[in-house]
Amino acid sequence: MKRNVFFLMVIFYSVVAGAQTKPFQFAFISDTHIGSPDGKAEEDLRRTVQDINSQSNLAFVVITGDITELGTNAQLLLAKQILDSLNIKYYIIPGNHDTGWSESGGLNFTKVFGSDKFSFAYGGIHFIACASGPYVRMSDGHVPRDAVNWLTDQLKNIGNNEPIIFLNHYPLDNGLDNWYEVIDLLKKKNTILALCGHGHSNRPVQAEDIPAVMGRSNLRAKAAVGGYNRVQVNADSILFWERNPVTKEERDWTAVANKKVNYETGKGYTRPDYSINEKYKKATAIWTFQSDANIISTPAVLGDIVVFGNQAGLIQALKLKDGSKVWSYKTEGPIFSSPTVSGQKIVVGSADGNIYCLDARGKLVWKLKTKAAVLGSPIVSQNTVYIGGSDHQFRAINVSTGKQIWSFDSLKGPVTSLPVLYKDKVIFGAWDTNLYALNKNNGKLLWKWTNGSSVINFSPAACIPVVYQGVVYVAAPDRVFTAIDATLGTTLWRTKESAVRESIGISEDSSLLYAKTMNDTIVAYYTNKEKLETAWKYNAGYGYEHTPSALIEKGGVLFFSTKNGVVYAMDPKKKETLWAYKIDNSMVNTLNVLTKNTIIAATMDGKVCLLKTTD
Repeated sequence: MKRNVFFLMVIFYSVVAGAQTKPFQFAFISDTHIGSPDGKAEEDLRRTVQDINSQSNLAFVVITGDITELGTNAQLLLAKQILDSLNIKYYIIPGNHDTGWSESGGLNFTKVFGSDKFSFAYGGIHFIACASGPYVRMSDGHVPRDAVNWLTDQLKNIGNNEPIIFLNHYPLDNGLDNWYEVIDLLKKKNTILALCGHGHSNRPVQAEDIPAVMGRSNLRAKAAVGGYNRVQVNADSILFWERNPVTKEERDWTAVANKKVNYETGKGYTRPDYSINEKYKKATAIWTFQSDANIISTPAVLGDIVVFGNQAGLIQALKLKDGSKVWSYKTEGPIFSSPTVSGQKIVVGSADGNIYCLDARGKLVWKLKTKAAVLGSPIVSQNTVYIGGSDHQFRAINVSTGKQIWSFDSLKGPVTSLPVLYKDKVIFGAWDTNLYALNKNNGKLLWKWTNGSSVINFSPAACIPVVYQGVVYVAAPDRVFTAIDATLGTTLWRTKESAVRESIGISEDSSLLYAKTMNDTIVAYYTNKEKLETAWKYNAGYGYEHTPSALIEKGGVLFFSTKNGVVYAMDPKKKETLWAYKIDNSMVNTLNVLTKNTIIAATMDGKVCLLKTTD
């Protein structure tokens, strides 16, 4: 009797929903991580490609991100070389490993593969996919603002009854900070399935009431060989088989109905909570500007304008008073560099490989061409700008003329953060495991320091170092806080005492080091070259946290921000929260604290906000 009921259900689904679907099969690959030191990732992908080419019944291939290990140009080109040997068309999007450590800011993924998103129809099904970050900074997953805008436009052109399969690297859950926005868009249409990678395992995943499936990594892990999924789309169902590319053995492991879906509106799913703005009412957003693309840097202020860059390559200026647009300047690559101001000049780097200098009206004063993306942020002193790039060079440039003064060309990885100046030194980290100190006058290497790890992801490259009384303090993704002799580059002490990751700062009187731990707690240490001594700890209640935004004290108030869109202000003497304000649900970059009552904040989702507070 049960078999008869199932048979009737299949006929019903075929009539009401799946009659338009012509049965077909496709290959589903994810998390290839090309760039492995031992070459196994490359071997696994070549085996998968060879196996796909041996089959005559596959229509196409989809690949859902983490194509490479670190998003380097060489890894992207190698991945493309292997994938181009497929005999059928493939559709590909990046994941966090392709963007988070990318030396091009994600630009080269688009250049190599043609796009970081796709939309096409096959067999009566519409496949649509877009990129996800984070880009350059550590944070939660995030579908970029320009991709959300693109997705919105694409869905407008798809009929309400046309079945949609959506693909992203991340599952559509709170691992993506804007999961709810994507889900709400997809629920307006007949979204029958969401596919993702990221978790390296075959399993159904949660996407509220949208059917969702995670695909395994192509890596072998502890097995002898890697693997992928073959997907069969029928009139009534979508079936998944895990396939071994060597033995050709397959295991069917899940199925999803191919049927018309009508999603309930107003159903009680979790959405971001903004009640903290009611709890603390001292802070007010005087204005908020929504950019068309992500902002992953700290805005600068020049007179009465606020200047910042976005991931679409625009340098934009707003009126400080009301947030209205003043001017914009278009570059040819994403901007992750935080602009700096020198007199009436603005200096900023772009992923198009240029360092730009604009005047207060947004007119080009000069630009300096480099050999790769410029993701690092500039610092200016005595008419000289210091900035690192992805061409493995760190430069000193004359601000007035744009002429290069010197270049240090012995880096082994890109620079993505802000350098610091201390006496005759410029100090910065790179994604090559090293922290560098150069003579700021001639660019000669004085010393380089490493935490001993050969893992590039553990480089001291995102943290803005703090320097005081001959000691450099830095925290890296290895979660170790370190003091280094500023003259010799030798380690003074290291500690895992509070699991600090990249986010540090110093008090106004330089007596305390501040650090944001990965769970709720702000910790203060005494500045001390002999040993680490804790001054105090304060549970601020911000939850799990891993963004590298620096802490800043001004006017006796300590400011910091989080991955879920909240700006905090605390009294470091009383150890209490003065106020908190949630802007959106994405990472807040390092703040520009103008006064203890006036703050410029920018979020990864592209919002720039002027916050003002009452005492």
